[in-house]
Amino acid sequence: MSSSVMTSIPQFNGLRPKVSSAPVHNLVSVQSMRRKGQGGLRVRCDFIGSPTNLIMVASTSLMLFAGRFGLAPSANRKATAGLKLEARDSGLQTGDPAGFTLADTLACGTVGHIIGVGVVLGLKNIGAL
Repeated sequence: MSSSVMTSIPQFNGLRPKVSSAPVHNLVSVQSMRRKGQGGLRVRCDFIGSPTNLIMVASTSLMLFAGRFGLAPSANRKATAGLKLEARDSGLQTGDPAGFTLADTLACGTVGHIIGVGVVLGLKNIGAL
């Protein structure tokens, strides 16, 4: 390519962009113009053992445990008006001896996450987290 294309390349320094109108010949020249080590983005790797992570893991695990071992309603166990669990045939295929299906896994995981988010936001609101 012998013709150069005039484009503006935004460069950010903090929150204010600086626009340069230098000609861009190819991708290699664009990459060489970038400054390294000047960015404001930092990566923190301390989330694994944080209280938020422990709450989310515990709430999701407990909900999956409750669904798998018959303590919560699932596709094969419906809840009656008196909140008793009754067995029924849902028609869903499963290889699990207890009849825990993929739909049960997704539903229990979702409810576990909802409970975990509620606990985390509640603790953050009262200042305990």
